[in-house]
Amino acid sequence: MGLFNTTSGNSTICWRKNLKLKTISDLKDLKGKRVLVRLDFNVPLDDKKNITDNGRILAALPTLKKLVQSDAKIIILAHLGRPKGEINLKFSLEPVSARLSQILAKILPNVKIKFCHKTIGQEALSAVGNLQNGEIVLLENVRFDARETSDIEEQRIELAKEYAKLGDVFVSDGFGVVHRKQASVYDIAKLLPSAAGELISKEVNALNQAIKNPKRPLAVILGGSKVSDKLGVISNLLNKANKLLICGGMSYTFTLALGGKVGKSLQEPDQIENVKKYIEQAKKNKVDLIIPEDTVAADEFSPNANKEIVPSNEIPDNMEGLDIGPKTIETFAKALELAKTIVWNGPAGVFEFDAFSTGTKAIAQALIKAKNNGAFTIVGGGDSAAAVRKFGFTENDFSHISTGGGASLEFLEGKTLPGLNVLK
Repeated sequence: MGLFNTTSGNSTICWRKNLKLKTISDLKDLKGKRVLVRLDFNVPLDDKKNITDNGRILAALPTLKKLVQSDAKIIILAHLGRPKGEINLKFSLEPVSARLSQILAKILPNVKIKFCHKTIGQEALSAVGNLQNGEIVLLENVRFDARETSDIEEQRIELAKEYAKLGDVFVSDGFGVVHRKQASVYDIAKLLPSAAGELISKEVNALNQAIKNPKRPLAVILGGSKVSDKLGVISNLLNKANKLLICGGMSYTFTLALGGKVGKSLQEPDQIENVKKYIEQAKKNKVDLIIPEDTVAADEFSPNANKEIVPSNEIPDNMEGLDIGPKTIETFAKALELAKTIVWNGPAGVFEFDAFSTGTKAIAQALIKAKNNGAFTIVGGGDSAAAVRKFGFTENDFSHISTGGGASLEFLEGKTLPGLNVLK
C-alpha cells in the first residue's frame, strides 16, 4: 500500500505553452549546404574502448538519414565524457566514428563517414572542404576545448564563431545537452540558421504528452541515488502526478524522514526537512506517495555480497539497501496497473549487479505491461535507459526512451532549457 491511501482528482495541470521549434523541414533546400549537426555521442565505453550501448548512436540515425537524403554535406559536432577542456584520447570520438560507419553501412551503404582529429582550425576546414554531397565527417570531441563549456559567454561565442566557419546551417539534435549553455548547443544556434533535429522533436513531443496534458492517472517513478538531485522535480510533480513512486538510494532519506532506520544505506540527513515538506505536500494535494516497504540489504557494496530481505525502516546498522524487495515490487506493480501515463526516471537499485537488479527489471516489466494495456510510457534517459537495454528490452517495448537523463529531469521540473529555447 502507499504511504497515503488516497486518490487524486481530475484537476487540470498548468504547464508551459507549447514549445514550437523550428525543424529540419523549415530549412529550405539543403542540397550542397554544409550542415553542422550537434549530436549526443556520450556513449559508455569499456576498458578497451569498446562501446557497450549503441542507444545514442541509433537515436541520431533519423536526422542523419534525412540530411543525407537532402544531399547535404554533414558535419557532426559531439562530445564524449568529461575531458575537462583538455585533449585526452581516452575520450576520443574515433571509436564512435567506427561504430557509426558500421551501423550506417546497413541502412545507407553508399554513405562515406570520415573522422577528423580536430574540431576547428585548418584541419577541420580542409575535412569539410573535401566533403561531397551526402557525405559525413565526425569532428573530434568538442569538449577538448575548454571554451565549449565555459561559464564565460564571450569565450563560448569565440569558439562558436569557429564552428560557424564550417557550416551554412545548424541542426541541434543532442537532447542530452539542451539543458546547458554550451558553444556547440546554444551559442552556435545564434550564429547560423538553426533548427531542431528529429530526435529533439520526438523528445519534446513525448515529454509534453506525458506532462502537459496526460491521460490520467499519471504515475511517476523517481529513483537514483540522491534526493538532492531531484528536489525541483519532486516539488513540481507533486502538483501534477496522481501517483509518485520513490525508489533507489533516494528512498532511504524518505524512510529516515518517517523515523525509520536505514543502516549504511545512501542517505542525505540534510534533506530530511525538505522531504518532510514533500510528504505533507503530497497529503495536501492528495497524491499517492509510495516508498519502499521492504529492501534487499547487503553487508557490503559488492556483486557477491551477502544479502537478506528486511523492512525498509529496519535495515541493520551493518547493512545497506541495494534494491527494493518483493513486497515493494508487488505494490509498485499494482500502483502502475491502472495508470494511463507513466514516466520513469532512475533505477530502483544497483542494477549493474545482477543480484540487485530485480527491482529495476520489475519496474521495466510493469511499464511494458502498462503499454500493452494502452498506457503511454516514458523511460527517462540516463541509468534507466541503460538498464532496460541491459535487460534486453527494446525501444518498441516502451512508448519512448529518452536519451537525456539530466535534460529530461529539468524538463519535468518545468525549467526553460536554453538549447531548446534558442530554437523557437
